[in-house]
Amino acid sequence: MDWPFDQEKNVATVTTKQVMEENYPVLMVVHYEDDHSWAFTCGTTNKSEDLMLVSMEEATINDPSLREIADLPPGWLAVRTEVGGAWERSKSE
Repeated sequence: MDWPFDQEKNVATVTTKQVMEENYPVLMVVHYEDDHSWAFTCGTTNKSEDLMLVSMEEATINDPSLREIADLPPGWLAVRTEVGGAWERSKSE
């Protein structure tokens, strides 16, 4: 299967311990404009102690539905209310 993201599989991305260790769903995705990095978060915490780095590949293995937003432009974010729900995209402020 082709890799759809603009970052390589082994590039680090931000997520939360809740997503990776407690199986919370990814409900917010940010594609940063300055360096094209990504964040895949649950939307339940902003605490720095809850953040963790994983590879892009590990994030998508954990939640294959993230491939649906691989075309999200830099400087944009996408949110959904549940896994399987529609992603709502908007320009980051």
